[in-house]
Amino acid sequence: MGRTLPFAKMHGAGNDFVMLDGRHLQEAGVVLDRRAIARLCHRQKGIGADGLIIVAPDDDLAFGMIYFNSDGGEADMCGNGARCTFAFARAAGLCGDAAEFSTAVGRLQGAVAGNDVTVSLPPPRNIKLDTAPLAETPFARVHHADTGVPHLVIPVDQLEAVDVPRWGPILRNDAAFAPAGANVNWVQRRDDGLWLIRTYERGVEAETLACGTGASAAALILARLGEAAPPVTLLTRGGDRLTIGVEDPAGSPRLTLTGPAVTAFRGEVDIDD
Repeated sequence: MGRTLPFAKMHGAGNDFVMLDGRHLQEAGVVLDRRAIARLCHRQKGIGADGLIIVAPDDDLAFGMIYFNSDGGEADMCGNGARCTFAFARAAGLCGDAAEFSTAVGRLQGAVAGNDVTVSLPPPRNIKLDTAPLAETPFARVHHADTGVPHLVIPVDQLEAVDVPRWGPILRNDAAFAPAGANVNWVQRRDDGLWLIRTYERGVEAETLACGTGASAAALILARLGEAAPPVTLLTRGGDRLTIGVEDPAGSPRLTLTGPAVTAFRGEVDIDD
């Protein structure tokens, strides 16, 4: 009989994650390599997820978050993953209703906000309005902001008409944004003023139902362009709403991300091939 690990399957606005308690990994003597993480995240052969998160006690703070994309590669940040991390840590007794925790991009604050979870985000970097990809595209304006990971933000008139499977990989891998590449977000203002968003994520290499750092980058760009007044709420592809607080958008912006963090189910997974 192979070794098993307990896990939780969580999602933040449809952005889904395999959640592991680092204490269980340590007790079992397990170190997950890239192949094992990709297998756990595989939609058909594993649990299925956009990413995997290890939550463990931290020497200085309440807990720490280590995030991996579904291809098994470690990533610096995931906004919805950070919100799920806080909810998971709270349920595991690692923190109360508010706490500071560690990530690859530094210390973040988390707190329960009604039925939602709010986290702070790292200071945005590399904010560029009207940056130009090298590839020819049908999009009039392309903007860039790094909200923990790099994002392109593209306003469009008809979000449903965007061919995300075509343009997502082209823009994500465009040489203008090398070597890191970029996630790609398209946004549209609905007639009632609500913003809609679709995101193509690197590491997942597909459209996802939501992206917290992408929604945050979009909110920041829209606020800086004067198109939206903070806080900015965006309706995700999965039908949930993410609300981004944006302080001082034209100067040194400070961002918070609020939305649902839901445990879909818990179980045990065989970690031996």
